[in-house]
Amino acid sequence: MAITGLILIGFLLAHMFGNLKLLLPDNGVEFNEYSHWLRELGYPALPHSLFLWIFRITLLAAVVLHLWSAFKLKARNDASRGAGKRYVDKKSMESSYAARTMIWGGIIIVLFVIMHLLQFTAQVLKFGYADGVKTLAPYDRVIAGFGEWWVVLIYAIAMIAVCMHISHGFYSAFATLGANTSLSARKTLKGLSLLVAVLLFLGFMIPPVLILIGVIG
Repeated sequence: MAITGLILIGFLLAHMFGNLKLLLPDNGVEFNEYSHWLRELGYPALPHSLFLWIFRITLLAAVVLHLWSAFKLKARNDASRGAGKRYVDKKSMESSYAARTMIWGGIIIVLFVIMHLLQFTAQVLKFGYADGVKTLAPYDRVIAGFGEWWVVLIYAIAMIAVCMHISHGFYSAFATLGANTSLSARKTLKGLSLLVAVLLFLGFMIPPVLILIGVIG
């Protein structure tokens, strides 16, 4: 669970970096080129888009293994606490709200990812598209989607869930891998967890908000 979690955090940081190209004053030229580059990566040594599909399959495997690990650990914890039995004194070792809501936060994130892929990758959900338009270039797709206030609101709620998940998960992952060796190391990990969560929230939310208020697009 720790390894797959860190893989997914790494992907989020890279994805955020790509999204920040929306802030460039070139009407989406570099953002569209970046999207095209992802499909051309490795070509002609590899067939067109093969690297991208390998990347997608790897991410999907990480998500599945992460979810499987989460439910397996929850079942183990419930069994150790005597879940389902009356009069069992249930005490939480983690006091943070993020730690206590990891499962529910994960479910919200999975539902959002499905919506996100249907909107921006498959273009099945055509939020903000003009009548009769079936496909849009990547930049225009983002501008159209985040031109709807309720899409930005859903995105913000999902990003809050993501960042709460990361604020606990980043620390837990490194603690599991043996980095929590002292009080100072614990404080450092906690600080880095918060920093990464805040960085991701701001990095992912700045472009949609600027699009919504008309600064971009």
